[in-house]
Amino acid sequence: MRPKPTLVVAGCSAGGLRALHTLFAGLAADFPLPLIAVCHTGSEDVSLLCELLARSSALPVIEATERTRPLPGHVYIAPSGYHLLLGEDDRFALSVDPRVGFARPSIDVLFESAAIAHGDRAVGIVMTGANSDGALGLQRLRARGGLAIVQDPADAEVDLMPAAALAQAGADYCLPLTEIAPLLNRLVR
Repeated sequence: MRPKPTLVVAGCSAGGLRALHTLFAGLAADFPLPLIAVCHTGSEDVSLLCELLARSSALPVIEATERTRPLPGHVYIAPSGYHLLLGEDDRFALSVDPRVGFARPSIDVLFESAAIAHGDRAVGIVMTGANSDGALGLQRLRARGGLAIVQDPADAEVDLMPAAALAQAGADYCLPLTEIAPLLNRLVR
């Protein structure tokens, strides 16, 4: 039997704003886990993104900051220009290391750090996007026993990212976007 999840990490790129709105809107108001997301926005400031996403979420949506510990029932967005990692002490670390797959923040970097910190209790979600970021990270998360959820490429606004994740990592669940939050709600009960 799979252990109860303790953390959810998610990544998206092109079409990501709509995907995150849908995901966050579907989470129960008492969702008990931290959810950490990387969205390639191209923007220098994610505070507006957090504000927009908070309108559709029953959970607080805030920018992740250095050395803070993710709290249950909160959604964290990776800041622009930094890789976001989760340390083994379960605190955020920001890095200006080189871009990974042309991206900083990189989904792969977040997923791999979550896999190390939470192992088989981590859940990774790859959604719409126009590159392969997230595929390697999801593969590493699954290798440590984590649960992989991928948006059905046929349902994605841009199918390249979920298709790359499926090709490289496979998935425990491949679902339309509207079914991902209900699945998460069930997994944590």
